[in-house]
Amino acid sequence: KQKRGFHIHEFGDTTNGCTSAGAHYNPDNHEHAGPQDELRHVGDLGNITGGSGNVAKFNFKDSIIKLTGSKSIIGRSIVVHEKEDDLGRGNSADSKKTGNAGGRMACGVIGIKKT
Repeated sequence: KQKRGFHIHEFGDTTNGCTSAGAHYNPDNHEHAGPQDELRHVGDLGNITGGSGNVAKFNFKDSIIKLTGSKSIIGRSIVVHEKEDDLGRGNSADSKKTGNAGGRMACGVIGIKKT
């Protein structure tokens, strides 16, 4: 079971192999970090681990993500990356931007379901 980086990206555009989703959502202009770090990209959600049949089930609480207002994540994309996110603790410039999580494997747009 491999850990894979899991991030909210700037745009809700999932074309071109998810590359049109832009960078990690970072309205406060912080360096990349882990989800437990005080200063991080809003989109830094850490890693997920796939279970049987490559299905990942998870729950999390986050005090930075907003569903309303000018920094809402609604309409942005969520992306699963090919590698484990190093949470900004790697020894390269990319670690502070992307967590060295590699290419984009899957993505979707964050929305609200009508009930």
